[in-house]
Amino acid sequence: MASSNGDRRSSRSQAWFGEEDLILSFIHRAWMKNQGAPHRMFDGRPVIGICNSWSEMTPCNGHLRAVAERVKFGVYEAGGYPLEFPVMSIGESHARPNGMLFRNLASMDVEESIRANPMDGVVLLCGCDKTTPSLLMGAASNDLPTLVVSGGPMLSGRFRGEVVGSGTSIFKMVNEVIDGSRPIEDMAEAESCMSRSAGHCNTMGTASSMGSVVESLGMGLPTNAVTPAVDARRYVLAHDAGARIVEMVNEDLRMSKILTREAFENAIRVNAAVGGSTNVIIHLLALAGRIEVPLGLDDFDPIADGIPLLVDVMPSGRFLTEDFFEAGGIPALMKELGDLLHTDALTVTGKTVAENVADAECWDREVIRPLSEPLKENAATAVIKGNLAPDGAVIKVSAASPSLLKHRGRAVVFESNDDLRDRLEDPALELDQNSVLVLRNVGPRGGPGMPEVGKMVLPKRLLEQGITDVVQISDARMSGTAYGTVVLHVAPEAAAGGPLALVEDGDEIELDVEARSLHLHVSDEELAERRARWHPQPPPQSGYQRLYVEHVMQANEGADFDFLRGCRGPEAPDLPFATTPTPYAGTAGEDGK
Repeated sequence: MASSNGDRRSSRSQAWFGEEDLILSFIHRAWMKNQGAPHRMFDGRPVIGICNSWSEMTPCNGHLRAVAERVKFGVYEAGGYPLEFPVMSIGESHARPNGMLFRNLASMDVEESIRANPMDGVVLLCGCDKTTPSLLMGAASNDLPTLVVSGGPMLSGRFRGEVVGSGTSIFKMVNEVIDGSRPIEDMAEAESCMSRSAGHCNTMGTASSMGSVVESLGMGLPTNAVTPAVDARRYVLAHDAGARIVEMVNEDLRMSKILTREAFENAIRVNAAVGGSTNVIIHLLALAGRIEVPLGLDDFDPIADGIPLLVDVMPSGRFLTEDFFEAGGIPALMKELGDLLHTDALTVTGKTVAENVADAECWDREVIRPLSEPLKENAATAVIKGNLAPDGAVIKVSAASPSLLKHRGRAVVFESNDDLRDRLEDPALELDQNSVLVLRNVGPRGGPGMPEVGKMVLPKRLLEQGITDVVQISDARMSGTAYGTVVLHVAPEAAAGGPLALVEDGDEIELDVEARSLHLHVSDEELAERRARWHPQPPPQSGYQRLYVEHVMQANEGADFDFLRGCRGPEAPDLPFATTPTPYAGTAGEDGK
């Protein structure tokens, strides 16, 4: 699409490639031309950054190179100039000590890469669960026109006639190996059956939950969330996204115009209806802090109140995300939710939610239930408080055992994940089906990074008795693919001196989810004496982990760095040297300016 400069709207990238500065524009254009770019690419057309979290170390994102090429097709088709750039890629399946530790670091990479380079709009390519919030957070701090293309889930797994879902089936099989009902040799074959194509988890784990959040926030095109990674329609969507981002730049449709309070409320309600991950809460809180939308942990319960579980997908249900896609995906679900959502919210399509889903159909009422016949009533993630969690904790009600949602039991305390692993099978450990497992020092500071260890493996002696769930409490997170009566994100965490640090073996703890209560039955006087004896663990001595521990906020605040909250905008810093004005840049006005 050829055009003269006079036909182009003034763009951010022209500060690099325009003709306002003789030396700099020459340098910027000349170096880009070493990649074979013709001169017309610098005529003012929108420059689109394709922020790619591809990495062979991140299996969920290993196909994003091919997705990026399809985005480029669309950008070129719409008259833009696509430029792909890499950012730190975080794979929860590999990253040690845990992926969450690096979410904020990756967001800094994204933010500064966007601000430092000549782009007018951005397409974010995400897959594994931490790459979605980190890319969104970094982009939000710039507030350019932005659109997300998720990598999509793997194809459904089948193993000897049974459905195999990412993560969820692993937890089940591990328990069976421990209790002796399944030979360990089955695991190798099951692994291959579970991961049989490119893509992220095929259950409603954190990756699929965040994909659903992207679409319900209005930041992705319709069907983005669960179109399978290897489905040709994923490439069509990427192509369309490339074309659409050029239009968004021309419309100046920035993130802040889409990520409104109403959009966040839609995402919270959709996450409840799909039985989404508890991790969504912590990521939405962080994103809201970046885009400066007022949102707190206490908002989640009122917003999700009355939203039933409608999507029958693991770990809260029976099916997988490929089935959800075939049933109609997020558009069909959002149409079913109807007036429970803010249907007038604007999306990246330039249309409202109502316009996007007007023609959506549900093709399988077993997978996407009607509002009149939900899978479970009011089964969203609950926020609970009490003297054990003054600033809040969360529990995924849809994946918990109903019999344990009101429970009082004696605490069995583990100081760390290593302590849990070392002592769990100790015959001397007083533990039964009424016990409350407490794991601490695994929060944002204590982990550091909040590892996904909140869902604990139960000891063999309980599994052999057919006991597959007990109440578990920690300041950690858990995988979105996990299930059980697991209280997470306890704030303040133990490493920050929260009450969780003061629990002792044998203390009675009472959980009442309906009352939204978590209470430690120990007197204030006794807790004061224990606090006087408590000492914090020493922080890391150097490196990124020290920066993390010194600046990470608590889970109820999104676990972002305190210095990253807020939108800093896309203005690039001035260069540290004087430059020469272009003699043909135009004629000054009569006032000489």
